[in-house]
Amino acid sequence: MKIRTITHAVAVALLALTAGQAAQASSHREAPFITEHPKVDGADFYMFRSYESGRDGYVTLIADYLPLQDSYGGPNYFSLDQNALYEIEIDNNGDGKEDITFQFQFKNTYAVPALSIGGKSVPVPLLNIGGIGPGVTDGDANKSLIETYSVNVVRGNRRTGTSQAATNLTSGGTSFRKPTDNIGNKSIPNYPAYANNHVFSIGIPGCDAGRVFVGQRKDPFVVNLGEIFDLVNLNPVGSPSAKPNIIADKNVTSLELEVPIACLTTGGDPVIGGWTTASLHQADVINPHPKGVVAGASSTQGAHVAGGAWTQVSRLGMPLVNEVVIGLPDKDRFNASEPKDDAQFANYVTNPSLPALLEVLFGVKAPQVFPRTDLVAVFLTGVTGLNQPKTVTPAEMLRLNTSIAALAPAAQNTLGVLGGDTSGFPNGRRLGDDVVDISLRAAMGVLLTAAQAPSGQLPYTDQSSLTATDFDAAFPYVKAPLPGSPNTGSSGTTNAVAGR
Repeated sequence: MKIRTITHAVAVALLALTAGQAAQASSHREAPFITEHPKVDGADFYMFRSYESGRDGYVTLIADYLPLQDSYGGPNYFSLDQNALYEIEIDNNGDGKEDITFQFQFKNTYAVPALSIGGKSVPVPLLNIGGIGPGVTDGDANKSLIETYSVNVVRGNRRTGTSQAATNLTSGGTSFRKPTDNIGNKSIPNYPAYANNHVFSIGIPGCDAGRVFVGQRKDPFVVNLGEIFDLVNLNPVGSPSAKPNIIADKNVTSLELEVPIACLTTGGDPVIGGWTTASLHQADVINPHPKGVVAGASSTQGAHVAGGAWTQVSRLGMPLVNEVVIGLPDKDRFNASEPKDDAQFANYVTNPSLPALLEVLFGVKAPQVFPRTDLVAVFLTGVTGLNQPKTVTPAEMLRLNTSIAALAPAAQNTLGVLGGDTSGFPNGRRLGDDVVDISLRAAMGVLLTAAQAPSGQLPYTDQSSLTATDFDAAFPYVKAPLPGSPNTGSSGTTNAVAGR
C-alpha cells in the first residue's frame, strides 16, 4: 500500500484521539478517581521495535506510572504501591483480549537506621543516612527503604490463566531490585551508572531471555500543558518549538521490558496489540492506630490494610484517549473497562469536538464529516496494510506490526506515519513520536479533501517539540531522572530545562 493511502487512513484514525478537550500529558491525572491514587496513575505507554544496535529481534514495552514527580519530593519520594498490581497486556490474535500478561508486584522493605542520641537509639526521619550504590546491595545499610519486585507471566485470561514466575538471570531467584529515586548528587553521585546496575536479564517462561528495568526516570512526554488547558492559549500554527516543555522538570516511574518478538506473536501474524493497567484490591481499610512502618503487604500494623479481588482502576493503550476522547461521566468507567468492550464508547469518536473548539478560538474551519462512523472502524482495528491484524475485533490499544524494521534515532520522523515513517506512531509508539502534534494535525484533517477539511493543511502544533535523539539509544532508553539536589533556586533542579 502506498504511504499516501496508509497515512490517509491514519489521519482518520487519529481524529479519534483528539475527540474531546485539548490534549494534555498522555495520561496524567486523567480521571476523577485516579487523581486520588497517583501511585497507580498510568501516565504513558510505549511499544516499539527495539532500535538499540544488535537488538532488532526484540520489542520494548514501557509503562510509565506515578507522573508529575518533583525531584525534591522527599523524604519519602515515590515508591510504587505494594498493594497494587501493575500489568502490561498483549493481544496477539486480534480478539481484543489479553493473551500474555506481564504482572509486576512490589515489596517495600523498611529497615530504618537509628542513631544513638544521648544514649537512646532514635530512628532517623530520612530515606538514607549516607551514600547509595552502585553495588550488590546498593548501600543498604544507609537506606531506610529497599524496593524489590517480581514479574509473573500469565498466558490466557490474566485472572484465571496459567501464571509462571519470571526469573532473574543476572542475580538468581525471582526477585528484582528497584533503584532508589534520585535523592540528589551527594547521596548518589553517579545516578546513571547506579540505575544501569538495575537492568536485569529476565527469564520469561517459554521464551528466550529478555531484559527488565523498573525505576525513576525523567518524564519522556513533551507537551505545552498549561497553555493547552487555558483554552489553547498559544498559536496553534506557530513555530513547533517556540514554547518550553512545561513538564521538563518532572520525573516518572518506568516499568520496562524488552521481550523477543517470537515470544509475543503467534500464528504467523506479526501484529500485536498492547496496553497497560493497574488494579487495586476491592477493600481498603484505614487503621486508626497504626503501629509503625512494616515490611510486606500482608501486615495489618501499618496505616491501612487492603484485601479482596483485584479491581482495575487505570488503563492506557493509545495516548490521549481518556483525556480527549472519553467524556467526564465515563472516565472512571473507561479506566475500569477492557478493550474487548470498547463498542460502549463509540459515540465519543463519531462527533469529535476539538476541531469545533479550535474553530471557535482561532477562526479555522473544522472538518465537516458527520457522523464519523469510519473513525470507529479505523481507530479500533488498526490500519489496513500497516498494523491491522489478520482477524480483528474492534478494540482500543496500541498496535504494532513487528515485521516493520526499526529505524535508528537520527532517521526517525517525529510525525511517524504522517511523516512517511511507518515504524512510528500509530504503528506502535516510540519515545520520539510527537503524538500531540500528530493528533492536532490529524484532527483538523491534514489528509482529508479541501471540501471536507478547509483548514486541514495548516501545521498545527502545541509549540513544544521533541526528537528521538532526546533519549538514550539503548535500553532502558528513557533518560535518567533529574536529581533532587543541587538546585538553582525557585526555578527547580539544575537539569529542569536541560536534558532533552
